[in-house]
Amino acid sequence: MTTSGPRAAHRPSRKQWVIEAATELFATQSPDEVTVADIASRAEMTSAAVYYHFSSKDQILAEAMRAFAAALRERLQALTEAHEPGSDIGAPVTVLLAWMGEHRSAATVFFVSSAGMSQEAESLRHQSRTEVLDELVRLIRKARASVSDAEAAVIGLGLLALLETAAVSQVRSDDVYRSLGHRSFGREVGALAERIAGPVR
Repeated sequence: MTTSGPRAAHRPSRKQWVIEAATELFATQSPDEVTVADIASRAEMTSAAVYYHFSSKDQILAEAMRAFAAALRERLQALTEAHEPGSDIGAPVTVLLAWMGEHRSAATVFFVSSAGMSQEAESLRHQSRTEVLDELVRLIRKARASVSDAEAAVIGLGLLALLETAAVSQVRSDDVYRSLGHRSFGREVGALAERIAGPVR
């Protein structure tokens, strides 16, 4: 971000700048250690301008999490809509994981940095998990037409756990992710998704 001075508070786009700046900071530092002044500095605004849009740092964190959860749900919905009935489920799972990698800072905040930060953060994560699970079940039904309600729910839970674990591994660049490398990691996650979903019937 390059400007010649602090940005004015009142423009609607300023709110998004605050969220983006906070996300960048929360992805690299514990949210407990980040101050509103830090966020304002990163957004090239004054603290007063930040408070014009948000009442607290916790509210900024919650809004950042909401934005990521909504974008994740929309991306999964688009993948479900585009999915060919009866085709492999590994491909959309791999694409969704790649999308999370492209939004690494937001994914880090959602899956790692915000964990246990507040009741609101946990509530948002729970709500997002429910919405993503519902969409995964819809994807499973499209991929496996003969699946029962119970099977779809169990497969959906398995895929949700896989996605969350893979997302954390990816954003942390843990030993598994580093040893496989980005492409092989994605392929392995897609292959595991296929095994969880079972063969096309």
